[in-house]
Amino acid sequence: MTTDASARPSVPDNHLLVSAIAPNSTPLLTLIGKRVVDSGCNLLEARVSMLGQEVCALLLASGSWDAIAKCESALGRLQREDQLSINMRRTTSRQLEGTHLPYTVEVIAADRPGILHQLAEFFARRGISIEALNSSRYRASQTGADMFSAQISIGIPSSAHISSLREDFLEFCDTLNLDAILEPLKG
Repeated sequence: MTTDASARPSVPDNHLLVSAIAPNSTPLLTLIGKRVVDSGCNLLEARVSMLGQEVCALLLASGSWDAIAKCESALGRLQREDQLSINMRRTTSRQLEGTHLPYTVEVIAADRPGILHQLAEFFARRGISIEALNSSRYRASQTGADMFSAQISIGIPSSAHISSLREDFLEFCDTLNLDAILEPLKG
């Protein structure tokens, strides 16, 4: 008796979340990516940033349970041999619920301690999830002032009243002297 592979229910892939830190001279994505592929896994997502004098990577690999085990072993060896800081955690696929509206927030202000924390707290108090965030500090070329910039992707519960939220957010930003926009994520 033959079985049709397409008739079998799909087995969910196993996922491995990897965070790694190394000196900025290390080709971190290349080193980790090779171990992921050689173990029989697929690299689903990757985020790499230079922070200070270090390169940091967040990676999501998927594969069969035995391929994930091989990947964990290979990355453990890489950590010991190349003196990298690597953390791994098994996880599952993110289930998209469709109950949150995708919005983007952009903030620019004179830099001072606590801005990012205050922004995160504003959204957390309202049950708004931060999906992605990129912030930086830079020196304004015209004046030399230390500036703060953030781009944040958020998920607003579909039950939220958007115009009230926008009004609260802009009032919050005015109080802190932040220049900000809150708009739907396009595309």
